Amino acid sequence: MKVAFFLIPKSELVLLTPDTSMRQAMEKMERQSYSAVPLVDDQGYYAGTITEGDLLWKLKNTRDLDFNEMEKIKLKDIAFQAQNKPVRIDSRIVDLLTVASEQNFVPVVDDHGTFIGIVRRREIIEYCADLIKEKEGDRI
Repeated sequence: MKVAFFLIPKSELVLLTPDTSMRQAMEKMERQSYSAVPLVDDQGYYAGTITEGDLLWKLKNTRDLDFNEMEKIKLKDIAFQAQNKPVRIDSRIVDLLTVASEQNFVPVVDDHGTFIGIVRRREIIEYCADLIKEKEGDRI
């Protein structure tokens, strides 16, 4: 089995850039009900993942920051609390599983480092659950 089996291509995702404002990111994340979104730079490379927690910590630690001032803060200027590690599309499934055990989704890059999509932990768990159900059904 290949990583591509689980891949959700970037064309189906909400993506942000490092130059997206904090305000725009918050509005987009709220509208989509996402708690984390991948960042992709102008060359198409994976640049990190912004989370609700990152935005909340920035709010908490920036004195007198209001909604209008958030338009001036770019995502590249916000510290990320966690680093979502990407995997390459040609990675072994065991490598994908190791990374997915620590992240809600795993960014996937090609052999040049270009962002091509994500693998959500949910799909991996659902696939494994189906395999277990199928195997248990054989014993009945």
